[in-house]
Parts: sequence; structure tokens; C-alpha cells
Amino acid sequence: MKKKNYLLPATIIFVILMVDQIFKIWIKTNMTIGEEIPVFGNWFLLHFTENNGMAFGMEFFGKSGKLILSIFRVFAVAAIGFYLWHLIRKKTSTMIIFCFSLIIAGALGNILDSAFYGLMFSESTPYNIAVLFPESGGYTHFLHGKVVDMLYFPVIDIAKNTAPSWMPDFLFGNDGHFIFFRPIFNIADSAITIGVVLLLIFFRRMK
Repeated sequence: MKKKNYLLPATIIFVILMVDQIFKIWIKTNMTIGEEIPVFGNWFLLHFTENNGMAFGMEFFGKSGKLILSIFRVFAVAAIGFYLWHLIRKKTSTMIIFCFSLIIAGALGNILDSAFYGLMFSESTPYNIAVLFPESGGYTHFLHGKVVDMLYFPVIDIAKNTAPSWMPDFLFGNDGHFIFFRPIFNIADSAITIGVVLLLIFFRRMK
């Protein structure tokens, strides 16, 4: 097997991981929880938050769920990595290899948060910026770290008291606003989502 066959997936995974982790470390060491930095007006913000669960801030079953999810991610990445190796050996479509590389890179990015950030950082709070490698140790144990999220696109923000009468109440959050797009995510989440969407849309064409 020629090394060049592995160059594309290796490059994609390396670049996404580096950008994802550098960005997350910068956020952790420069912002407090809940702090916002406008990037493009009010429709693209860096909003620092953390979550214990799945992509886009979803969670389940508390600390036990967090550990189960972290372990599942490790096995899932190993399985997808083996499948990617198989695809490369079969000289599958470059686009399919590109998609699976995005998915692996994104999953690895969030695994690194879960596995090591609790050991590497002091806890981020609304009042204190986290310290990298604090003398007192990290804020939690291996595989229990929180995933860093920061990309926020509230492109549409409508307050309930100014909304048209035809908009149903369930569209508004606890803050009394309808916001699209409300979830806060990170570069790793984006890589996974793009990879999965491309596979779903173009899989038959990419064989």
C-alpha cells in the first residue's frame, strides 16, 4: 500500500484536530463561562460554554452517561478508523474517504476534551478563566472532562412580546426568545456534521 493513499485522510485529520484543539485551548485560557465575543455583528458570536454530553450541547444520564459516552466514542472511532483503512485499501472514492476522515477528526477532537481537559485545566466558571496545568491539578478525572463549545449563530432572534401572533408558544425558549440557530457547538462537531451530511446526500454518487 502506497503511503500517498493515506496522505489525504492523515492531513484532514491532523489539520482539523490541530485547529479544533488550538481554538478550544485559546477559549479555555482567555474567556470565562458565558462570555461572548461578537465576530460578525449579533449573528455570529464566540460564546464560551461547556457540556458533558453529545454534540451541540446535548446530555444524558449525568456522570454515568458521560463515562459511557466517552468510552463509546473511543470504540466508535476505532471502528470507523478500521473501516476507513479498509476503504483506502479498496481505493474507494476520494469523497467517501474525505467524509469519513472528517467524522474521525471530529470525534477525536471531542474525545480529547473528555479524556484530558479535566486533567489539564482548572475549572472554568463565570468568574474565573481556567488555568492550563494548575499546580493543584485539574478539575476532574480521566474521561470525565467537559467538551468546549463556542460557535454560536443566532441568525434569527425574536422576542416573544414582539413576535407575530401566529407563532406558537413552544417555539420560544425559557428566555422568551425564538432563536435560530440556538445550539452552541465547536469545530469538531462541525466536522462530524459535514461528514455525515455529505455521506447521506451523495453516498450513491460517490461509490
